[in-house]
Amino acid sequence: MLHRFCKVMGTALTVALLLPSNVLAQKNIPLVYDKENSGATYDKNISILKTPCTTLPDPLAWFDGKGRVKKFKQWEKRRNEIAASIQQFEIGKKPAVKKEDIKAWMDRDTLNVEVTIGNEKLHLKSHITYPKTGKAPYPLMIGSSMIALPRQLLEERGIAMMTFHESQVNDYSQGQWRPHHDRGEHNFDRLYPELKDNGAYSEWAWGFSRLLDGLQLLGEEVTRIDMKHIGVTGCSYAGKMALFCGAFDERVALTIAQEPGGGGAAAWRVSYPMADVESLERTDYHWFLESMKEKFSGDNVYLLPHDRHELCAMICPRALLMLGNPDFKWLADESAYVSMNAAKKVWEQFGIGDRVGYSIIAGHGHCQLPESQFPEVGAFLDRFLLGKEDAKTENIHIAPMFDGKVDVDKWIKW
Repeated sequence: MLHRFCKVMGTALTVALLLPSNVLAQKNIPLVYDKENSGATYDKNISILKTPCTTLPDPLAWFDGKGRVKKFKQWEKRRNEIAASIQQFEIGKKPAVKKEDIKAWMDRDTLNVEVTIGNEKLHLKSHITYPKTGKAPYPLMIGSSMIALPRQLLEERGIAMMTFHESQVNDYSQGQWRPHHDRGEHNFDRLYPELKDNGAYSEWAWGFSRLLDGLQLLGEEVTRIDMKHIGVTGCSYAGKMALFCGAFDERVALTIAQEPGGGGAAAWRVSYPMADVESLERTDYHWFLESMKEKFSGDNVYLLPHDRHELCAMICPRALLMLGNPDFKWLADESAYVSMNAAKKVWEQFGIGDRVGYSIIAGHGHCQLPESQFPEVGAFLDRFLLGKEDAKTENIHIAPMFDGKVDVDKWIKW
């Protein structure tokens, strides 16, 4: 990183030489933002690749082919370029909402948010469980659908908890154990009928952001929640949801995606030749635009302008921890391993590699975090929700089943 300071003269250069490069970088790069999307003014139509890209696309390279991001100040635009591609080709549009269209109030410990678009209203509510230790304002972990992490990891740290009930926005359920509507018939679709072809993940990410709007509008004196220390987590299909929620809202300081499977951290390209994994052809298309399967099935996956490592990279410069479980082949964790190694290069580009990690450990049930992964989760909670700067989150890249056995370099050519 020293080259970033080579043109500085005199005393400033001396100080730069004495300080570690990661300290210098982190001092100037935010851990979280106070806006849903600080680059919201960027909007662009993205084209399908003309030439197949059979390796993972460079997450720092501009789509127009004119170079790549070198300085952090350029990242916000590139991040929104990736966001535009994901919305256009995978999930559909996540519409912005004006503050004047949001009404929020607390009913005891339950947050209520009412969104009005035209003549339609949508009501969200979620109970906040406040900790018995610590003092307000409290950090908050929001579970997408539920919190699958062991509760004691949060309770003992004085972290408040809340669940985003995604069915209030889009009630699609992967199984048939509860009634649900079809595409275009959900609560979200009453507000945005023009977006009836959207996949569930864009609508769920939209609803999650409305909860943050409510917390932000009410303020910490009312909610007793610290908006600078918001986390989101989920497991399995809700692990995917957590990734989309964290990637598409910069008010989230920490995203913990637990066993998110294909369509989550696992790269579509890497999963494509694998058998018995959740690939682009074998995922649930209520979650995504049906046009994604039509356009990018088979070898056409190589024409997709982005891949899942870039969804993960959208969380940069904020914190991301991905948790895997290779005992379940369907989760495509070998592909997620490749994807996370590609994604972390974005954080490393800016000298903040200690804000991203992964732990892929076998020997436990699906969505049942083993004690062996408690230290990694605890370190990320301490550092990014409690603000403990001495928490060690660097080099949390744990995957004994894949380290030295999976050729990551064949996928990463940049």
